[in-house]
Amino acid sequence: MTSVTGKPVSYWIDSTPQGEFPTFQADLLPDLRVDVAIVGGGIAGMTAAMLLKQAGKTVAVIEADTIGAGVTGKTTAKITSLHQLVYASLIKEHGEEKARLYGESNQAAIEQVSLWVRSEEIDCDFSRRSTYTFAESSGQLDKIKDEVEAAQRLGLPASFVTETSLPFPIAGAVKFDNQAQFHPRKYLQHLARLISGAGSYIFEHTRVTGLEEGAPCKIVTERGVLWAQDVLITTNLPISDEGLFFAKGYPQRSYIVAAEVDPSQAPEGMYIGVGEGYRSLRTTPYGDRLLLMIGGEGHKVGTVEDTESRFAKLEEYGRDRFGIESFAYRWSNQDIVSFDKLPYVGRLTPMHEHTFVATGFSLWGMSNGTLAGMLLADAVQGKDNPWESLYDSLRVTPFLSGTSIKENLDVGKHWVGDRLKGLTEHSLNDVAIGEGKLLTIDGKKVAAYRDEQSQIHAVSATCPHLGCIVNWNNAEKSWDCPCHGSRFGCDGEILQGPAIQPLEQA
Repeated sequence: MTSVTGKPVSYWIDSTPQGEFPTFQADLLPDLRVDVAIVGGGIAGMTAAMLLKQAGKTVAVIEADTIGAGVTGKTTAKITSLHQLVYASLIKEHGEEKARLYGESNQAAIEQVSLWVRSEEIDCDFSRRSTYTFAESSGQLDKIKDEVEAAQRLGLPASFVTETSLPFPIAGAVKFDNQAQFHPRKYLQHLARLISGAGSYIFEHTRVTGLEEGAPCKIVTERGVLWAQDVLITTNLPISDEGLFFAKGYPQRSYIVAAEVDPSQAPEGMYIGVGEGYRSLRTTPYGDRLLLMIGGEGHKVGTVEDTESRFAKLEEYGRDRFGIESFAYRWSNQDIVSFDKLPYVGRLTPMHEHTFVATGFSLWGMSNGTLAGMLLADAVQGKDNPWESLYDSLRVTPFLSGTSIKENLDVGKHWVGDRLKGLTEHSLNDVAIGEGKLLTIDGKKVAAYRDEQSQIHAVSATCPHLGCIVNWNNAEKSWDCPCHGSRFGCDGEILQGPAIQPLEQA
């Protein structure tokens, strides 16, 4: 097993207060009714909530954990319209007009964040930066130049450069000027304080377990029911299977390590590479010092057991390229990658008039999530939006694309094939200290972990979402579902949806 260092928590979460807002309790707030209920307190949900509160609506944000502690709190937090090499691809697959709308909407998202930072005086380490997609080898240079040309055609702030502040040479890069970065949790917690009050609510540690469309809509939580005229589902992958969004994308996991960096080695701006093994780079204030974040090593959720080796490779990169000796943090994150590279934002299904959804941000959630919140706020108010059709959640989806066929066949393969795992392992004695293992006991699939005190934690290996078999994640001591990305702790508690029930005790 690979040895890794660093505190196993996101810097954004570790450097901010935990749990500022109450849990919803129906006995304390009987028959609670608001204009809009928002399920999920990440950047999409909080953006929509803030806009709706400013428009005079009453809102209730219902978060299963704490505000900004989910996907938003584990990102690299780049607010940019440069999404690696997206524009040449969008023009080819969707046409120039749709590609232009994509760039325009992401640029607008940057300005929305900037506006609130200024107008509400949000202390969140916001700064304007250039951002780069870079190639280290000449073999990737044509893709870089194609992206520059595509972005310039769309009116985006793109240029081609061969020199950067990285402490190593590159062959070339796409550069976008006047982009931004921030501390995402400081930003969302400030928004939450502005939203709460005057008939609006922020509820933390409150898991939604059911939704019913109606007049009003019924929102069922573990601690009672509340009501709303409209409901927004902003939970990364929707907790409702209606709309089949779990089949319109796939869950991608990625890794980040962070370390104090010598200012002479620290790059100015934000960076992401291209090609196999690419890295994502940015710095953030760390007291009176600088913290460098290095991201990468992505894979589909639940398909890699030795996740510690992913962190180790990022640490090796930091030592080699930046002279880093020790690492302060390590964490991972995941997002839903849309098959057609565009988020899904709009109604849950054609039959739903009051339930809306946002998902499929494809690893660029700070800008895509912000624009999704803007779209949802307009949808609830019946306002026209120039980007509505581009991101329409009900659009014809590419179920027959090469990527979608592969990923959905992969789900079927796991649903059937993973049931064969552990068929010959029948005893908890087969599980070593620090090991997670799939077993078959009395004909049932069991996920067992033996902790450092030799205590066994045994739960059902069947994901309660749609019945796939979970796989072990050794770096985070979790059981991850390879089909749709639900994650569970070693005792079965939910770490990440779309599952709304824990793994059953074995």
